[in-house]
Amino acid sequence: MTEHLIDQARYWLSIDPDEATRAELTEIISRAEAQDSEAIADLQDRFSGTLQFGTAGLRAALGAGPMRMNRVVVRRAAVGLAAYISGRATAEGWESPSAVVGFDARFNSDIFAQETAAIFEAAGIKTKLMPAPLPTPVLAWATREYGAEVGVMVTASHNPPQDNGYKVYLGGQAVEEHARGAQIVPPFDSDIAAAIAGVDDAAIELAAEGWQVLPGSVADDYVAAVGALAQPAERDLKIVYTAMHGVGGETVLKVLKNAGFESVTPVAEQFDPDPLFPTVSFPNPEEPGALDLAFKVAEREQADLIIANDPDADRAAFAVFDPAVKTWRALRGDEIGSLLGVATLQRLGDTSQQNPKPIFANSVVSSRQLGAIARAAGLEHRETLTGFKWIARIENLAYGYEEAIGYSVDPASVKDKDGVSAALAVAIYAQQLKREGKTLLTVLDELAAEHGVYATDQVSIRVDDLSQITTMMATLRATPPASLAGSPVTEVIDMSQGTETLPPTNGMMYLAADGTRVIVRPSGTEPKLKCYLEVIREVEAKPADSQPQEALAQARTQATTALKQVADEIRAALGL
Repeated sequence: MTEHLIDQARYWLSIDPDEATRAELTEIISRAEAQDSEAIADLQDRFSGTLQFGTAGLRAALGAGPMRMNRVVVRRAAVGLAAYISGRATAEGWESPSAVVGFDARFNSDIFAQETAAIFEAAGIKTKLMPAPLPTPVLAWATREYGAEVGVMVTASHNPPQDNGYKVYLGGQAVEEHARGAQIVPPFDSDIAAAIAGVDDAAIELAAEGWQVLPGSVADDYVAAVGALAQPAERDLKIVYTAMHGVGGETVLKVLKNAGFESVTPVAEQFDPDPLFPTVSFPNPEEPGALDLAFKVAEREQADLIIANDPDADRAAFAVFDPAVKTWRALRGDEIGSLLGVATLQRLGDTSQQNPKPIFANSVVSSRQLGAIARAAGLEHRETLTGFKWIARIENLAYGYEEAIGYSVDPASVKDKDGVSAALAVAIYAQQLKREGKTLLTVLDELAAEHGVYATDQVSIRVDDLSQITTMMATLRATPPASLAGSPVTEVIDMSQGTETLPPTNGMMYLAADGTRVIVRPSGTEPKLKCYLEVIREVEAKPADSQPQEALAQARTQATTALKQVADEIRAALGL
């Protein structure tokens, strides 16, 4: 076993062009040859397989070996992707295929992007390379804008500093019009993976030149496209913004300024791109403590709204001052999902004569409140599997979101979640409400009074060994919970079998008689098992009643209590 591992590692050394990962692997081999158990286990992990396309493409820690992100893995991915595109171009009679490649500011992102461009060009795929680290939505927009058959974004989004990733989009002649610029789904992912598996390392060719480095104005073109969502106007909303050490800062500030938002205060310590993400333990606006600096700036500036992007700016988080608790609080992804649904309905206006009618959508693990909002407005609503690669390709999509703070408010331009346009859309809506003497929290109260309290939460279990996730999923399949917060479970759905509306995926869904729902699935981007919880409680009093706030508070208390009980029950069912 050890000898075979060392042989694999030595072969890797022979093809690895990166001095840093070569030195890293050489040291591990030396220790493994001395029978160091930790080194042997490390080699076993690095050479246990090959990275596979998950919810958001390839994603892993940087380092040597086929289960890490490195130049060998990226070169193989680029060669396989080029072979797939070239093969289809020949078989289907395409005109010359083209590509767009973007990258963020993480370690090695620029190198991975440049080598991808060089490999595409060597394969005869005319390639445009982004001029600098830019947000993922810029790449998604450009893939569609330029009619490229393939787009690649080198990013690990909100993962820890040691990670990087590789997202693939298809467009142009490769997919139908409504899916152009969206991330890959089956069977594209498996077909591309098969092409990557067939790569001959000795035959990898990189062009010395030939690809086009796009001008810096490409970001301005994207900003102009996003700006079409709003007419410039005088606006007095006071905003605090954090880029979370990512690449969204300059782009977001331009978009907000062009729309008339003059009072925008960046969180200075987190504005400039920094792959170490020094001020946060985890560069995700959803994580506890990530917005602490923004809260301090907001208090100082007496702001109306906090906007936060994740490092590649495809996601956006928002926070407001809550007078009920006299402090700032981040709004949940599902809360913003519903608020943007209302704002989108306003923007769409009368849809009764539109043909085809606009469609709203969200991932199945997101709240069901958007569905209630859409149906009340006479619009169709759909649920998809987790990941914007599913949401974005819905034909006639007008608005889509997922609970993990991902929103698509302009799917005609960007077939992916877009934290920049979402930031603008929420700011515009918050400004409108301010002029009306209302707030985002006011609208959430109104939605609860009309549709009921949709309370959501998540139990997230991070593991060191992925086999733990397999064990926990098997436990749930064998012994499903009989009730949820006192309500009997009436339906158990093994999502791996697929449903009438969803293709198969590894997950379990439990529905209780009172509408409570639990979905359990492995994360597609991190070593986690995620449990998505939702409790629905009607608000007995209506807005016309004398004391509607008391009824609303009572319904929220009931929902919160039930959520906690459901969370405890799911942990127990998982053996935790």
